[in-house]
Amino acid sequence: MLLKDKVALITGGGNGIGRAIVLRFLRDGAKVVTVDLDQAGMEETLKEAGQAGGQIRGEMANITKREDVQRVVDSIVKEHGRLDILINNAGITRDALTARVKDGEVKLMTDEQWDAVLDVNLKGTWLCAQIAAVEMIKQKYGRIVSTASVAAIGHMGQSNYAASKAGVVAVTQTLALELARFNIAVNCIAPGGTKTRMTAAIPENIMANLIERIPLKRFADPCEIAAVHAFLASDEASFITGQCVFVDGGQTVGA
Repeated sequence: MLLKDKVALITGGGNGIGRAIVLRFLRDGAKVVTVDLDQAGMEETLKEAGQAGGQIRGEMANITKREDVQRVVDSIVKEHGRLDILINNAGITRDALTARVKDGEVKLMTDEQWDAVLDVNLKGTWLCAQIAAVEMIKQKYGRIVSTASVAAIGHMGQSNYAASKAGVVAVTQTLALELARFNIAVNCIAPGGTKTRMTAAIPENIMANLIERIPLKRFADPCEIAAVHAFLASDEASFITGQCVFVDGGQTVGA
């Protein structure tokens, strides 16, 4: 198995891509601890994980709070003696969209929307990586894989989300340089349109337009994104670091 006996912390495991990553890692033999603030989603993930088999523990934790992240990492090290993999997947959106482009989406973005998204998506990613890296440095081994987005290169009505995901790419590249001497590989994945609870709410006419822009003419299944996370977290990807892998059905190639 690709991740046999590896100890992994997966953030945002309560639904969507996060849940798919949890289930994929368990199938590949990892020992998983996952965190989320969505209790109902977490319970559903743990239920599906129990049916699939494998060693998993779920915790409620806020990744923007240093004390929460430190508590979780300390509990993992106490339980397993090490932390091999961090998957930074937790993220939120707070969009400022309008049907009338002439109104200017930038005028609609509030301070609260900006702060909330940057806090979770960027600060949370960095905070988890910083705290996890302390343990990985001690053991001279680690894999950190974060979830960025094709929105990192720009997306209407999502200046906050785009900035946060571009920041994830920058943090990934910087940490890759800083941690390489400790045998810690740091990469990120930029998914394109993916079938999740979030995208299920997109109106049919807008969805059709989005799919038309993707060369493969469909959205990804979350398990397709999870498969790339598993590869980058494994020793099969031991010479890959500082990279952002676009998993987008060719969307950015055709843009």
